[in-house]
Amino acid sequence: MALHFTKDEMLVFLEKVFPQIQGTFGIDELGEELLVMRMHPREEHLRPGGTISGPSMFSLADVAAYVATMARIGREALTVTTHCSIDFMRKPEAGRALIAETRVLKLGRSLSVSDVLLFSEGITDPVAHASLTYSIPPKRS
Repeated sequence: MALHFTKDEMLVFLEKVFPQIQGTFGIDELGEELLVMRMHPREEHLRPGGTISGPSMFSLADVAAYVATMARIGREALTVTTHCSIDFMRKPEAGRALIAETRVLKLGRSLSVSDVLLFSEGITDPVAHASLTYSIPPKRS
């Protein structure tokens, strides 16, 4: 499936529709099979114990699934999360970027289902796994 965005075009789109996340996320790879995004954790993303907070990890997984879906369907800013399940498996390291490897498992007319593995940069074992479903708005005639 052809993609509707390059990495740079996607970052511009994100800044337009979600200006509040500017500078938080980067895109390492945007391909037909795989999206690799990163979060640059700041003080507000940390929790006691020197780790990245669960809500921050969810945020990266959610944005990554959104980007993977948008790359395939085009500019449908009102596409929304309808389901997320996340398993936290290991403590992510606060001093490292958080990396999301995202695959769209199924893309239909009204739903997109994605799988996201989260890693601490440079560490082989994943820190979390998420499954997300997005609702795609119906085409207007």
